[in-house]
Amino acid sequence: MSVPASYSVRIEPLLVGDSPKLIARMKSGFVVIGDTQFLPGYALLLAYPYANHLTDLVGDARVQYLADMSLLGEAVLRATGCKRINYAIYGNLDPFLHAHVWPRYEWEDAAYAAKPPFSIPAELREASEHAFDPAKHGSIRDAIATELAKLR
Repeated sequence: MSVPASYSVRIEPLLVGDSPKLIARMKSGFVVIGDTQFLPGYALLLAYPYANHLTDLVGDARVQYLADMSLLGEAVLRATGCKRINYAIYGNLDPFLHAHVWPRYEWEDAAYAAKPPFSIPAELREASEHAFDPAKHGSIRDAIATELAKLR
């Protein structure tokens, strides 16, 4: 099975501990804070070792991935105090298994509050003021890590 370059670019810094986005290493992969923080606490679970689809994981490996995803959601909920968590596995842009964990908040614009986060216009989601910055978002990253440690 060929591993896409985009996967290697994401995983290699995590393997050597050289990524400010790293939240935690889980049994099924790496938890990272999202590139954009328009919904503060947005995080992802990147499968490791490589898997293309959820269906590539069999038996205990699939159960573990989904359990880790749910633990991440609980940690994000606890760390942010958000009202709800959205979970999504797409794989349409990056061809490797990764789960998006989105906190949802009371303060969100009513026009988007009931829609999936990726349906919010990119110019809002990816605005420069929301780009991950360790100085700005390090405390929420660390809070999620702390909550994950408590849950595990």
